[in-house]
Amino acid sequence: MAAPRVLAIVLAGGEGKRLMPLTSHRAKPAVPFGGIYRLIDFALSNVINSGYLRVVVLTQYKSHSLDKHVTKTWQMSNLLGNYVTPVPAQQRVGKHWYLGSADAIYQCLNIIDDERPDIVVVVGADNIYRMDFSQMVESHIDSGAELTVAAIRQPISLAKDFGVIETTPDDPRRIAAFREKPSDPVGLADSPGEILASMGNYVANADALVRAVTEDAANAESKHDMGGDLVPYFVDKGTAGVYDFIHNDVPGSTDRDRDYWRDVGTLDAYFEANKDLISITPVFNVYNDAWPLHTGYTGLPPAKFVHAGPDRIGYAADSVVSPGVIVSGATVSGSVLSPGVYLHSWSAVSDSVLMDGVKVHRHAQVHRAILDKNVIVPARARIGLDPEHDMARGFTVTESGITVVPKGTIVES
Repeated sequence: MAAPRVLAIVLAGGEGKRLMPLTSHRAKPAVPFGGIYRLIDFALSNVINSGYLRVVVLTQYKSHSLDKHVTKTWQMSNLLGNYVTPVPAQQRVGKHWYLGSADAIYQCLNIIDDERPDIVVVVGADNIYRMDFSQMVESHIDSGAELTVAAIRQPISLAKDFGVIETTPDDPRRIAAFREKPSDPVGLADSPGEILASMGNYVANADALVRAVTEDAANAESKHDMGGDLVPYFVDKGTAGVYDFIHNDVPGSTDRDRDYWRDVGTLDAYFEANKDLISITPVFNVYNDAWPLHTGYTGLPPAKFVHAGPDRIGYAADSVVSPGVIVSGATVSGSVLSPGVYLHSWSAVSDSVLMDGVKVHRHAQVHRAILDKNVIVPARARIGLDPEHDMARGFTVTESGITVVPKGTIVES
């Protein structure tokens, strides 16, 4: 039997309001993460590593940096007809932008018509995880479903935060009900303390998906959302399946990071996901060469640590340090330093995420903070040590006390 023809669609038009101010100048999938990556790199790496080499990225909100990153970084072989290409909202069916994820696919049906796939893989662009979608596609075909939803097991106490999938009693791969943030969730038969939460990833038969989004577009009462509208559509037909992420076996994964998945939809979640990379045995291991995370490489020089005198030492511990970083007589702990960060003598950075080009001058202190690109921290300035002072300067302070400084800010002393 010939392998199915697969087209991958990455939904990357999200505004990411809860990640403000990091999304003030960029789409959520373009937000830098883990030093050298952008959020979209995780979805694209999963799709490419799964063997699906024809990929369209649907963009919309402040997409310039995202389009540029995809175009420059994700170049495929033209000889073999492979591609990763951004597709901006084009208003093909009316004078409006994408009304939702289902509408985004509907407005781009010309792409499906041109490619003529058997299967369409639809993935979100802003979660941190590893996943072999070819295993999900195989399960989808075997199950006979028209649409399959990827789901991850979560504690039943968190059901109010997710779209929750309930399966049929006789077939754990068939969806009986899809409930959005239920207050009375039903636990799994094999694990009563857990529920299946939608991951926002889907596999669909192409013809069934085309029919579904076309009918949805004509429904004036629909919100035109994949999870909220299309999944119930297939559930009502009895043709919706679920793929339990616990069964996905990614090469090189360990028991510690096998089923890692993080929705970085808030500043606190984004901060914690960055911190997950730092531990000696990481909760999420970016050093898995068997399932590599691809991204653009800028050709920057190696990181440098200078000064080893008795009164100042360039030092970093329990941290991720990217190419092009200079730690000049500064101390760093528990932090993620992106390319081009420069820390001057006697400065201190702890439990923080510093994006590209951040400069921290002498005797300055940064603690429990996220500094967006090209922030300048002048000599003796303090960030993250006095929340009230940070808010008075116009910075965001999260519920857990993380201070977030917007892109290009020159911090007051």
